[in-house]
Amino acid sequence: MIPRYSRPQMVAIWEPQARFRIWFEIEAHACDALAEIGVIPKESAKAIWEKAGNVTFDVDRIDEIERVTKHDVIAFLTHLAEFIGPDSRFVHQGMTSSDVLDTCLAVQLARASDLLIADVDALLAALKRRALEHKMTPVIGRSHGIHAEPVTFGLKLAQAYAEFTRCRERLVQARKEIATCAISGAVGTFANIDPRVEEHVAAALGLAVEPVSTQVIPRDRHAAFFATLGVVASCIERLAIEVRHMQRTEVLEAEEFFSEGQKGSSAMPHKRNPVLTENLTGLARLVRGMALPAMENVALWHERDISHSSVERMIGPDATVTLDFALARLTGVIDKLIVYPENMQKNLDRLGGLVHSQRVLLALTQKGVSREDSYSFVQRNAMPVWRGEGDFLTLLKADKDVKARLSDAELEELFDLGYHMKHVDTIFRRVFGEA
Repeated sequence: MIPRYSRPQMVAIWEPQARFRIWFEIEAHACDALAEIGVIPKESAKAIWEKAGNVTFDVDRIDEIERVTKHDVIAFLTHLAEFIGPDSRFVHQGMTSSDVLDTCLAVQLARASDLLIADVDALLAALKRRALEHKMTPVIGRSHGIHAEPVTFGLKLAQAYAEFTRCRERLVQARKEIATCAISGAVGTFANIDPRVEEHVAAALGLAVEPVSTQVIPRDRHAAFFATLGVVASCIERLAIEVRHMQRTEVLEAEEFFSEGQKGSSAMPHKRNPVLTENLTGLARLVRGMALPAMENVALWHERDISHSSVERMIGPDATVTLDFALARLTGVIDKLIVYPENMQKNLDRLGGLVHSQRVLLALTQKGVSREDSYSFVQRNAMPVWRGEGDFLTLLKADKDVKARLSDAELEELFDLGYHMKHVDTIFRRVFGEA
């Protein structure tokens, strides 16, 4: 995590003080359950909350202890005992470090998921507003980067809206899958701790009980979670690349907002670069790159090893903080995107009507011409237009084979731009609903 690409609310989830607070709550809730089933005195469970429930943990002190113990959870428990006193002997009864670490990570990832879902909601709102604004704004559709047939800019944004709706659903499922609690002790057999303790801690922290945890929560859950973040990042990149292409000087159908006083280049004062969407492309690569280590973490030795630990200490904060920032940045891009309908129309007209070639092809087949011949008639008139040698409609009107089947009026009707927009309402209803 670096401040340049971080937002405070997400960063706060991963700060040491927040982590130690969750560790304490796991231990204290476990003590409540242990007291309820008669393993430890109820007065001791109450004292643990009273003496440490509102303290600010000394991160430097914990680090100091860890330099000796070489064990982070033991260092924390040692520091915790400095607040609690004799009753601290009941803390961590029958538990293992993974019970604390894995349950804490589940809480952090669940909280991070809530922020990411809210981020997607904000992006969806911006996409919907701009899609409705440009529902019928015509723009050329491209395949392989080449002019194809007309679409609308609203349809481009509606497609992104549908895609991020799926992203939201995936994040909700990923949150559900990652939010599990394991308080099952060494190798996960509950030999030294009652399963009712796990159930109590899970309920207190808003988690589900892990059905079988060995000594760690199975890492397929984490792999699925980080893979989902990677998919969301890829969707961010897809929309960012669309903006970047549309901002190219030769295209200039849309561009990022350029604020007063903003500079595009240290050398060339005229530049207005798509820096935000280029940045989003880079951030998406980072988030995707964290999915593979999470998948490699699945294959742990026997009931546990800690080869996953160093990975998750990095990708947990980095992936969620980066994706949170990227979603917020993309929302800002879409919200303030400058759109140039006149340039969209100019580009639509750039190929002299070639974008209507399929309509002419189909019209000829309806007049009894074979598809092969129809294609040949249309293509031989299209290729000169590619070379700048005339206007497509004019050439078609002069072609004897075309003239024999289609009148001038029929040909002109085939060049109606509105024909390509007749089902935009249908698509919008599918995406946004009847309203």
